[in-house]
This record gives sequence, structure tokens and C-alpha cells, in this order.
Amino acid sequence: MTDKAQGRWLALVGVRIAGTAGAMLGLVLIARAYAWPQKALGVAIVLSALLLIAVVPRALAHRWRTPEA
Repeated sequence: MTDKAQGRWLALVGVRIAGTAGAMLGLVLIARAYAWPQKALGVAIVLSALLLIAVVPRALAHRWRTPEA
């Protein structure tokens, strides 16, 4: 694997790990919150983290795809 490919792979994995950590943080916030504004913030964090996990790696892979010759 070249240095460029390895860096891109690490970026994809890093985005997935960051999204997973964000979703876990949101779940903890939902579980420990007493009032609805904190629970709503937790739900927003979970939804944005799931969107991050689903969309960003695919967009990066599409951007980095080798053009057809």
C-alpha cells in the first residue's frame, strides 16, 4: 500500500471512529439528561454522528476515486 493510499485509508477509518464516538456521547447524554433540552441535544448529536458515519466516508472515497483512463 502506498503512503497516499494508507493516509486515505486512515482518514476513512478516523472519520468512522469519530462518528461512532460522537454517537456514543449522544447516547450517554440522552441517558443521563433530566430535562428535554439536554435530551434533544443528545438526539441531535446521535443523528449527526450517524449521518457522519454514513455520508462522509462514501463522499471521500468518491472524491479520491482514480479517474478512468
